[in-house]
Amino acid sequence: QVQLVESGGGLVQPGGSLRLSCAASGITLDYYAIGWFRQAPGKEREGVSCSSSSDGSTYYTTSVKGRFTISRDNAKNTVYLQMNSLKSEDTAVYYCAADGYGSNCQSIPHYDYWGQGTQVTVSS
Repeated sequence: QVQLVESGGGLVQPGGSLRLSCAASGITLDYYAIGWFRQAPGKEREGVSCSSSSDGSTYYTTSVKGRFTISRDNAKNTVYLQMNSLKSEDTAVYYCAADGYGSNCQSIPHYDYWGQGTQVTVSS
């Protein structure tokens, strides 16, 4: 069966860095769009970043541009989210997801497979 497992979350001080990993089984990630999402208390789940498998395009929500980088390691069937210059407002549960039907980045309803999430807390 398809399984996505996030790891790498934790507690970090403002300005620090974390690298989140999304390891997949039962699906070959290089065929599909992969997104990172986050949800903080009292807020809707929002898209953070996405990697398109069709043309290699990447996308970032405005608040993380220049600080976060999404990447793939196809040999490991893993997607990463490098997060630098972290801010308190980045605190959330972070999820990775795969669109099982397409290679282009789309909105949240298009994603079929989701991990269980990893907590990121940015606090001094």
